[in-house]
Amino acid sequence: MALAPLTGAQRLRDLLKDPNHLVVLPGVFDGITARLAVAAGFDAIYMTGAGTSLSRLGWADLGIASLPDMESNASMIASLHPSTPLIADADTGYGGPVMVSRTVAQYARAGVAALHIEDQVQEKRCGHLLGKIIVDRETYYSRLRAAVAVRDQLQSKMLIIARTDAKQANGFDEALKRLQDAVAIGVDAVFLEAVETKEEARQVCQIMKATNTPVLLNLVPGGATPTWTVDEARELGFRIMIFPGLCVAPIMRSVAAELDHLRNTGEVSPGSANAGVKEAFNLCGLQECLEIDQKAGGKAYRTVGE
Repeated sequence: MALAPLTGAQRLRDLLKDPNHLVVLPGVFDGITARLAVAAGFDAIYMTGAGTSLSRLGWADLGIASLPDMESNASMIASLHPSTPLIADADTGYGGPVMVSRTVAQYARAGVAALHIEDQVQEKRCGHLLGKIIVDRETYYSRLRAAVAVRDQLQSKMLIIARTDAKQANGFDEALKRLQDAVAIGVDAVFLEAVETKEEARQVCQIMKATNTPVLLNLVPGGATPTWTVDEARELGFRIMIFPGLCVAPIMRSVAAELDHLRNTGEVSPGSANAGVKEAFNLCGLQECLEIDQKAGGKAYRTVGE
């Protein structure tokens, strides 16, 4: 009997079975960055909410992106390589328990391997900006209960990650309490945003290790968290490590440079001229499309690869 293809969610669960393995995920925000990350050989990828807001809407990450914006982007990225786990930002869940249920259901049906729900107010902001406003515990817990309940009702393998931003305004102890309660509710992993010291990191990882709950580290260069290496994060006890902004700055710099070169010289740069459209097409599935067409007896694309 043929085995069913391995889903991203099941693959992520398998990766997390090894207590010594750290799953490293580069942040992606569109089809090209997702394809590049998979081609680079990463075990899993992360859809950044900030990158989604920047690329799809052209606006900063201030809670402007809606559920349709985020879910449609996550669905597209997850569909490109379904066996590669995609962890996706789900912000606050976009409303009360009913909206959180809709968010989780849509992400699960889209093939997302894991999502995280946070405890900021709806008018949220990037986790490494100042001035965050946090909801009370019960509001936060109701979001998590709704997320876990609908995931279980769907019999989905998708992981629910509880994120707290409470440390900035309410202190480390309050943030830790919220994560411990989240584990009791039934989440699969926890995410302490803006952890600032190795002592805090070790403490939360050690406490969560007792319940076999993976802890996620969010590494944003220039943010509140020190720029720890992958090896340092592993030594501290983290099991998941995301780099949300990894692709944003290089693309901004390189595209800005190309635009300046064209405006100032009237021609494309030598490097740009050598990187043809066919290279991009091959990255984004050209050969797979040709193979599908050929096997089906189609003739429309016979000369495309020549």
